[in-house]
Amino acid sequence: MLSLAIRGFVNAHCHAFQRALRGRDAGRDFWGWRDGMVALAESLTLGQIESEYVEVYRELRANGFTAVGEFHYLGLEEARAAAAAAAEAGIAFVCVYACYLRGGSPRFRQGSVADYLRQLELLRDDGIAVAAAHRLPLHVHADEQPREIEECLSEHGLRPIALLAREGCLGERTTIVHATHADGAELDLVAAAGARICVCPTTEANLGDGFLPVARVVHRRIELCVGSDSNVRIDPLEELRELEGIARRQTGRRGVLPIDELERIGSAHGAAALGLDAWPDATVDLDHRQLRGVPAEDVYPALVFSCAGDVLRKTSDQ
Repeated sequence: MLSLAIRGFVNAHCHAFQRALRGRDAGRDFWGWRDGMVALAESLTLGQIESEYVEVYRELRANGFTAVGEFHYLGLEEARAAAAAAAEAGIAFVCVYACYLRGGSPRFRQGSVADYLRQLELLRDDGIAVAAAHRLPLHVHADEQPREIEECLSEHGLRPIALLAREGCLGERTTIVHATHADGAELDLVAAAGARICVCPTTEANLGDGFLPVARVVHRRIELCVGSDSNVRIDPLEELRELEGIARRQTGRRGVLPIDELERIGSAHGAAALGLDAWPDATVDLDHRQLRGVPAEDVYPALVFSCAGDVLRKTSDQ
């Protein structure tokens, strides 16, 4: 088999348990879907998490994601189970352990900030990667939905990203997840802080979130990374293709994101968002029918714009 090693793709935002919602047509908007998601989360046993996460991470690994940031809010023992599942699947793992103090399900919430920090330290003591020591990344869902913005304005008098800036939570280690409805002033704040945005195009399409203003983000030189989020699809190439596709539809131009920048968005930028210094390569099957006749210098553009994730495999997956 002819193959090519490339930098592995990094999934900077994943909720592995939500893979179980694949194919369900319940909920006519994001909020209806969210009700079903919360109900699923409440129903899961530790045993189900131990078994199901392995399968999700194996699927990620088989489709070219070699590292994953699990945005986790199902509990401490469940986080340990997720880490064990990642080890079994052979994927680099960072637990993005969520501080959840209100809303959602009681299962999501810690009793206090102090309780959250205690649990975080227990994970670090276990040797589970949560970030480079004392340089914790901060990942925050923000500006995903108009109703979210309206509620934030009502309670705080500020939009979500502006609130993060006011509270000192916007910096170079901050990743805003989605930012779908961020306005120009908020994007200026993200750029000034050196923060980044994690885009999850297949999930955002599935949930009816809307479109990130990609060209406006690029204009401000804001760093982007990608995530599979709800795992309705597991394919890094599709995430990157859709990201550039959104930009093309918005601007009427091609190549809004150059191919070398798409490569960084799919790999190094995601690793930086998770505090990863190293992660495994991915393997391209050059004999795959999707790459038949493609010149060597065009392999990466062909991957992004013409291929599905099954062209990416570990040797052991062949």
